[in-house]
Amino acid sequence: MKRIVAIHLLNDYSGSPKVLMQLLKAWTKNGIDTHLFTSGGRTGFLSDIPNVKNHFFWYRFSPSSWVRIANFFVSQFLLMIKLLFFLKKQDIVYINTVLPFGAAIAGKIKGCKIIYHIHETSVKPKIFKNFIFGMAKRTADKIVFVSDYLLQQESLIDRQVLLYNVLESDFTDQADQFQYVEKPVPIVLMICSLKIYKGVNEFLELAKKNNSYLFKLVVNASEKEIQEYFRGKTIPENLTIYPTQTNTHPFYREASIIVNLSHPDLWVETFGLTILEGMRYRLPAIVPPVGGVTELVKDGKNGFLIHSKDINELSEKMSYILSNAHVYQSLSEASYQTSLLFSETYFEKESLQIISNL
Repeated sequence: MKRIVAIHLLNDYSGSPKVLMQLLKAWTKNGIDTHLFTSGGRTGFLSDIPNVKNHFFWYRFSPSSWVRIANFFVSQFLLMIKLLFFLKKQDIVYINTVLPFGAAIAGKIKGCKIIYHIHETSVKPKIFKNFIFGMAKRTADKIVFVSDYLLQQESLIDRQVLLYNVLESDFTDQADQFQYVEKPVPIVLMICSLKIYKGVNEFLELAKKNNSYLFKLVVNASEKEIQEYFRGKTIPENLTIYPTQTNTHPFYREASIIVNLSHPDLWVETFGLTILEGMRYRLPAIVPPVGGVTELVKDGKNGFLIHSKDINELSEKMSYILSNAHVYQSLSEASYQTSLLFSETYFEKESLQIISNL
């Protein structure tokens, strides 16, 4: 019987493990023998998925880039050794993100079919990016991209496919029960990693400039990491910062608008799952004018495309959306209609097609 052996480096509550979780559920639902190799010692979207056989390898994330890169290469060596003993020739090796190249080497040695699922383009430094993308190009039988932007940007081999990220039915079922009511004070929501390039500082500026709105920032970080990041910075009274949340529904329910302020020069959003989730809750979106997120948001239709550095333009558009009931209603309905295109049915059908056409 054919097995799928999926590989992911760091299990947490970010976008790429969430997508792999959806894939694992689709495969097991269709009776495929599914194995997962990921680093142990953390909980995230890849923890305790029914019918998935778990295997762990060593990896430690470090704030120091030098220690992190050393840990990464050690982890890939250990992963490769582990897989050389585990893999059979008829296995499909499914590598989530471009990072776990140890799996690609082991898969190649054992004669397996190798699929890469690529979520990112902003990999630094360039020498490292060239190495891991080069490894994907040399070893992959097929590459899956999460947006057309990314596919065009990183075109690597002939056998490439597009598989958009989608919303799980658990999420859409909850979201579709929600009835929007106008808030006495509008809430501007951003959900992201706690990184400068994600526009965290710009969100702070936006809150300072617009004290008639409430701002909520949900970051994939601990309270301690939040305190360290914002040490010495003035946090305005209308901004609340939350650590990692396993349930984001309450935030979407109370929000009036969702934003993504990533810096296109440092980090290009290749899809934007939190934006799609917000759209299911009928939230108009403001996002950067570059990347895969522009495949979700159409300027003036369900939101606006604005550079994160342009605080004045961001403020003006927020005010335009939030102070015009007719405009808000139109953007809100268009957001919801867009979100319907990114369904679990589409995702399951396409993901099974990807592994069968090898």
